[in-house]
Order: sequence, then C-alpha cells, then structure tokens
Amino acid sequence: MFKVLECISGEHDMRLVLLAAFVWILGSAAIFLLLGRSLDCVDARRRQWLAIAALAAGVGVWATHFIAMLAYRGAVPLRFAPGMTATSVVIAILAFWSAFLVLGREFRPAASGMAGLMAAIGVAAMHFAGMAAIDAPVAVRYDWPAIAAAFVLTAMIFVAAFWLFGKLKEKWRILLPASLAVAAVLLLHFTAMSATLLVPDPARGFPAAGTGDGWLVAATVVATIALIGLVLIGAFLDRLLTDLRGLTDATLEGLAVLSNGRILEANSQLAGLLGVEVPELIGSRAADWLVPADGEGLAATRDGPAEAVILRTNGEELIVEIAAHAIEYRGRRCQVLAVRDLTARKRAEQLIEHLASHDTLTGLPNRARFTSALEALARSGEHFALLALDLDRFKAVNDLFGHAAGDAILCRVAALLRDAIREVDLVARIGGDEFLIIQRGVGDVADTQRLAERILAGFALEMDITRDPMAVGVSIGVALFPGDATDIERLRHNADVALYRAKECGRGQACFFDLEMDRQVRERRELEHDLRHAITRGQLHLVFQPLVATAGGTVMGYEALLRWTHPTRGSIAPEIFVPIAEDVGAIIPIGEWVLREACAAAALWPDDVSVAVNVSAIQFQLPNLAAVVADALETSGLAAARLELEVTESVMLRDRAGALDTLHRLKALGVRIVMDDFGTGYSSLSNLQAFPFDKIKIDRSFVSHVTDDESARSIIRAIVGLGRSLDLPVVAEGVETEAQRLMVLEEGCPQAQGFLFGRPAEFTLAGPRLRVVGG
Repeated sequence: MFKVLECISGEHDMRLVLLAAFVWILGSAAIFLLLGRSLDCVDARRRQWLAIAALAAGVGVWATHFIAMLAYRGAVPLRFAPGMTATSVVIAILAFWSAFLVLGREFRPAASGMAGLMAAIGVAAMHFAGMAAIDAPVAVRYDWPAIAAAFVLTAMIFVAAFWLFGKLKEKWRILLPASLAVAAVLLLHFTAMSATLLVPDPARGFPAAGTGDGWLVAATVVATIALIGLVLIGAFLDRLLTDLRGLTDATLEGLAVLSNGRILEANSQLAGLLGVEVPELIGSRAADWLVPADGEGLAATRDGPAEAVILRTNGEELIVEIAAHAIEYRGRRCQVLAVRDLTARKRAEQLIEHLASHDTLTGLPNRARFTSALEALARSGEHFALLALDLDRFKAVNDLFGHAAGDAILCRVAALLRDAIREVDLVARIGGDEFLIIQRGVGDVADTQRLAERILAGFALEMDITRDPMAVGVSIGVALFPGDATDIERLRHNADVALYRAKECGRGQACFFDLEMDRQVRERRELEHDLRHAITRGQLHLVFQPLVATAGGTVMGYEALLRWTHPTRGSIAPEIFVPIAEDVGAIIPIGEWVLREACAAAALWPDDVSVAVNVSAIQFQLPNLAAVVADALETSGLAAARLELEVTESVMLRDRAGALDTLHRLKALGVRIVMDDFGTGYSSLSNLQAFPFDKIKIDRSFVSHVTDDESARSIIRAIVGLGRSLDLPVVAEGVETEAQRLMVLEEGCPQAQGFLFGRPAEFTLAGPRLRVVGG
C-alpha cells in the first residue's frame, strides 16, 4: 500500500492524477446512468443503450489510464505508439459491452459476479495493452503477485458495484456503484504502476523528440469529457423525447399536430385508427383522412367536439369525435387535433335503439316502433291500410312441438311477411303470434286486397300442413285510414274486429271492416262482460231434461242444462253464450257452479235417478277437476254412482295424457263417464279403447234424419253395434217424434233423450216424488 502511495506522490504529476480521477468519475456516473436507462426500454432499444454505455465506459477508463500514464514522471520520457494505444481503447469497450450483456435485467448475484470479472479483465487488458504501447528505451518488468492481488480486489469491487446497482434505488443506485467503479479502476491502475519496473535499455533507441504532451493531455481530456457529456445529454434527450412519445401513445385518443391542414406529427393511436403507419401520415393532408359530419373544415371554430368519418385505406368507415385547439409548435402557430373512436359506442347505441324498437326474436319492429310510425302517418293525413294478422293453429303447434319450434315458426312467418310487403310498408310483431302491417299509399280497397292475397298465397305455398306438421295458417283483418277511422286507437280496434270476423268465418282468410261487424263485436264484448257477472247476479239457472228407456219410457235420470236469463236481452241460447264463456275463461267458475247445483238438486231425487252434467274441455285443463267433483259430491251428499259426466272427444286433443289421467281419477271416485256427441268430430276408436267409458251418446244430428236418410240410420246402426261389442249402452239424443223413437229402438238404442219424452224444465219438490213443471 505504501509503495502505491509513494508511486502516486513521488512519480506522478498530482494534477494529472486528479484529472484522471475526475474523468473516470464522470465515466462511472455515465455507465450507471446509461445502465439505468437501458432497464426502462424494450429489448431492441436496450441493446442500443448497452452499446452506448460500453462506449462511455471504455473511453472513460482508457482516458483515465492514458492521462495517468502521461502523469508519470520517471527518469525516462515516455511516448506511446498510436496503433497499440487505439487497440487498448477497443479492448476496453468490447470488455465492458460483454459484461453489460451478461448482466441482464435482474442483476442476480451470479450475473453480477460474471460481469464484474469481465469488467476487471477488460480494465486489466486495456492497461497492459496501453503499457505495451510505450515507445521508450526501457524494458518493462512486472511484480505479478502484487498485480494479481490488485486484479482480484478490482474484480470484487466491480461485482459489488453491479450487485448494488440492482438492489439500490434512486440516487444511491448511481452514487455508490459509481464510487466503487472509480475505486476499482484507480486501484488496479496505480497498483499495477507501482508493481511495474522500467529498466533502461539503450538497445531500444530513443523516440524522436516531440513538442511536449501538454496539448495531448488537454485534447484527450476535452474529447473524453465531451464524448461522455454528449452521451449523457443524448440519453437525457432520448428519454425526454421517448417519454413524450410514450405519453402521446399512452392516450386513448389519436393526436395530430397540423399546420396549414397538413400533419406535422401524429401518434400511433391515430395511425391505428386510420389503418396506416405513422410515417405515412406525416406531411399528408388531414382532410384526406377525416371528413367532419357537420360539413365544416377540420380547422373550423366549434363550440364543442364534432363527429367525423374516418376513410380507412381498406374502405372501412369509422365514426369518430374530433376536437381541435391552437398551440405553438416549432415556432409557428399550429393546431392539435384530438380524435376519439366512437364506432363501438355508436354501434352499441344503435344496438340498444334497435333492441328498444324491434322484436328480439324476429327482428321486426315492435309495438312501440309500430305505434310511433302509425301516429306519424295519421298526423300526415296519408291514406293507408292497417292489417291485423293472427296465426291459426300456432298455439297447438307450440304446445305439441315446444317453444323452440314455435320460435322457428314465428321467424318463418316474419320472413314471409317481409317478402309480401313493399319497402315503404311496415310489418311488426306486437306480441305472441300477433302481427300488424301498414300498407302505405293505398288508392282503393283493391290495393289492400292484392296484398292480403299475396300473404295468403305465401302461407298456402310455404305452410302446407300436408307436408309440414308444424305449418300454421293466418287470418287477416283490414281497416282503412281515414275511411274506417281517423283515430289510430279506433283504427286498431276496427282492424281487430275484422280479424275476429275472419277467424269466426273459418280462418285462413281476410276480412275488411264494416259497421255491422263492429256492432256484432261490441255486442259480443258486452256479453263477455255480463257473463263474467252472471253467477253473482243470479242470472243463471239449471233445467233438467229426462233420460228414458227407449222401450218403456221409464225415467232413468236427468241431464242438467244451463240457461241464462239476461235482464235486458232475455233468454240467451246456450249455443251463443257457452262458446263465449269458453273463449274468455268464464266456463271455469260457471262449470263448477253447474256441477254443485246439479248435485245439490239430484240429492233430493229418488236413489235410482241419476243426473248428467256436461264438462267443458277447458275444465279438463285444470289439474283439480277431480277434486272439485269430489267436493261437490261430498257437499251435496250425492252418491258418486248417480253422477254422470258428459265429455266430448275434444278433451283429448290438447293434452291426451293429462286428460286420461283426469278421467281415471274421476272414474276412481265412482263417477260414470259418458262420451257425448259421438259420431261428430274425430270419433276416434282409439279414444274408446284408451278409456273405459260407461256410455255413448249419439249426436242429435243423426237422430233427426233417421227416418228420411238411410246413411244417418246406417251410422246409428254402426254406433249401436260398436257399443254392443264394447258392452257400452248407447243413448240417442234429439228424439222428437214417435217414428224416431221406434226407429232407434229397432236399431238397438236402449236409452233415448228428446222433446218426445219431456222438455228441459226446472224441478220443484211436490210431496214424496218429483214432478216436472213447465214445458
């Protein structure tokens, strides 16, 4: 140690020693500043910064060594060969570059150790290459043990410097590693110099006399400091510019600086929106890329942001929002244009608007959209037709094949209707299987008739039930504006009235509204309303028609028949109000009332007299029908065997399994089940096989023609034979003459019912037996 200090103080110019130390202090600080900068960059730019750091390190350590060598004041003046001197600086640069590459990003101990060793080797190799460049009449001798010890210490110090750089933060990350690097280089250089012996050797010859090395020292110092300074300034400017570029690229908006309508600068977001690279934008006209929706130029003064359309190179159009303000850039007045992509938001808004105004299943306009269009047309006074459409058989198809099949049918119907109308017309789905059409520009009824015919023809072609079991039909009601109504609510009502008439007349057709139709519908609506309150108002009552033995006329029982006496309309026929009750659901409470009243009346009759009650197919849709019957029997005290429930085959059409289950539960109560109106409708033998009915009733339509129509008599004969084979009694309904009685008796009907035996009448209790009153 003392030998080193003696070498420094006795054999060196201290001013140059301090200058050498100062140069390396700058070089060390530059190394770690640049290493820190490399960690902030992506891999491609990081390698560039590592090369710059190696350049600063190699030049700095070489300049330190060279200035220190020039500071040497030995007995023999020293000169240096240029070639070997240049080689020494290249060695230092390459050594440090290799060390920095080994370090990586994590500065792990193993990587720090390898990098420190390589840096020490580079400094040592540069030192001895520089010593080999000495041009003087001396022979160089080294104390290798001392040099080896200095090399080990230098390597350890470099290792510590790199390791601490990876661990420390903020200013200590630069100060402490740089200080260690300064110590390592100075330690190695001056220890090696103290361990070096220059032995005069006249045989080498003396170098040519020079002009002195003072200017060389100054030039080296200035060039080295300038290089290191430029590297540091470049790093700072690069970071500043890169950070500014990163800041502009970090925004979610596209940014461009414009001068006279041309783009001076642009960020990557704007280039991405336009589908090009940033260099393609520089110098181009902004108006070639952006077209404001308001028709004004991009530089126009606006109160707020404006929408614009981006014309991409692939032909795609994007909707954006633009905003501009004036700035000073590069010493001149410019504009900053901010561009925000609104395409996704606009599409979302359009989707929300579409969903709010369209049916999600079919894509057709919904009720709200249709009503708005209808109101607008009515205000304009334009003549148009309103068509109300309802699908036939849709509910049956939906129940039988499931909701997915029903949805597919609705989509097919929507496509049919779109194809049938013109572009100016409008079709909407307003719910379920209901559709509405506005036909604009209607000159006369014939125009709408042709549209209705196209729709019906389309359904006939595409919805053929013989080929497609899921096919449905359509019924159409038409009302004209302003001929049928000038108010849209009234117009809608009139179209519904016409639709009701179309369905009532057999479905699968189109009906136009007229006033008589409206009167009938209003009358029906009033009946529907009054029927709902008929029970509570005491307007319903039962009459009973006898069921007798065809041979002797003995009364076997009575059928309970419902009658409605309206306070203003008088007596209303069952064939009028019963279908209404079934349509509106009033048949459920009415049917239960009939059942309880009939059981209560029959409980007062002799034990050998039964009562028959008709049960609607609608009632069979309720799972509690058997419980209702059981409660009526229990409340009235009527024996279950005296109650007959008359049903038609329609109860098995909707839910055969459920209907059979209900029939079996009723049978289990002891109630007798009668198939009514056999011979009409489906008259399926499978229904007779599926359930053990107690009796079959032949419809009155056959009995009324039995004396004059051989085919009617043949049908009766066949039904009686079927009943006999199945061991089922057969009842003939509608026997009104003695000839009819004899005829059905001859054919083998054991029981009959009709006006010949007694008209439906109310019962009163007169003494011990019942007596029929009325006629």
